[in-house]
Amino acid sequence: MFGSWMGWALDGYDLVLMLFVLTSVSQLFFPSENSTTSLLSSFAAYVIALLIRPVGGAFFGNYGDKFGRKKTMMITIIGFSIATFSMGFLPVWEQAGLLAPILLISLRFVQGFFAGGEWGSGSVLTMESATKEKRGPMSGFLQGGFSLGFIMAAISFTIVSSVYSDNQFSEFGWRILFISGLIPGILSLIIRLKMSESTVWLEKKEKHGTHDFPLKKILSKEHRGKFLSVMMITSGLHYLYYTSLGFMPTFLENYVHVTRSDIALVMIAGTSTALFGEFFAGSISQRIGRLRTFSIFAKASIVLAVPLSLFLFESTSFFAILGYVVILTVITVSPWGPIPAFLSERFPTRIRNSASSFAYSAGLIVGAWAPMIAINLFSIDSQHIPYLLAFNIIIGAVTVLIGVRFNPETRDIDLVDHPYESQK
Repeated sequence: MFGSWMGWALDGYDLVLMLFVLTSVSQLFFPSENSTTSLLSSFAAYVIALLIRPVGGAFFGNYGDKFGRKKTMMITIIGFSIATFSMGFLPVWEQAGLLAPILLISLRFVQGFFAGGEWGSGSVLTMESATKEKRGPMSGFLQGGFSLGFIMAAISFTIVSSVYSDNQFSEFGWRILFISGLIPGILSLIIRLKMSESTVWLEKKEKHGTHDFPLKKILSKEHRGKFLSVMMITSGLHYLYYTSLGFMPTFLENYVHVTRSDIALVMIAGTSTALFGEFFAGSISQRIGRLRTFSIFAKASIVLAVPLSLFLFESTSFFAILGYVVILTVITVSPWGPIPAFLSERFPTRIRNSASSFAYSAGLIVGAWAPMIAINLFSIDSQHIPYLLAFNIIIGAVTVLIGVRFNPETRDIDLVDHPYESQK
């Protein structure tokens, strides 16, 4: 479990670090007289890494169902760590011209591909190793690894930005942050070397073999409906995340005009709360069900979206802003807690890795666009920014609720003797 947790922390570190430095480095790779244009171009590079994740999820999920969860986790953490580390050595526009953004986009592409397979194999192995009664809490703990990565990124950003001036940060400070991402990658690799393969997968492989092409099985008539209904929930949750916590550093700096050091402190507080919120949501889902947990948080997001967005936008007090971000984080990020358990429970063993990885990452096809949609809306109508932010939050929450309507409850599913397990 800790090997999966650390890998997910590295993913959170890299993704969130990019959000923290986005405003600072946008002009380095996409110089423009219009700051909004540079920011949108940088977000486009960020979104590319997210959109390629479903491809990586499908590829490595397929590999994990055929050759094992552990082997997949070893490959993904190595590729992912190298890509994050290499970000620190990219040339900027002044040094390489057009080649600079091309290299940036290419590297984010590679990073997204390996990251797409990182989550699925780790979550499936963890869930297959847990007892039925502990799947909810372990799911919340595992998903909290991403929040840990966010906290690590925020702390690192705070330290580096306080040590170096704005000019020094733009010149080399941001590079230090990405280079340091190699440390959790190495720790995760060491832990994974000592991990055991999933006994559930090994037993199923011994008795019934593996599918030649598990991904094809997911898209068959037998499983297509389940996959699409699950993707509806992950799409909504991704959209919620990237509208709220994922977009928050950019929103606070560009629209609320909070200082860089204060933003990091606000995000540390918000994400620390999210870490415990995900564990709480995962744990409570073991008592009241996965779907009911999703519904409670989605409805809370709808009810509180407008007042929280208004208060956040109009506030001038640091502590008030911190409080609003914490509340927004709790209601929009906590429902991720039951997701590792829910996805593993939704699909049978021989396609579980493929289906979980693909369904999780495929949600980014919709959710990854949330920040760019928000920025475009703000540029069109700058008079109603808080209402537009709230509108974006509500879109994500409603999508989750629609997905809940089309999925059955799964908390009592037996992962070993899955009701949808096909021996064909």
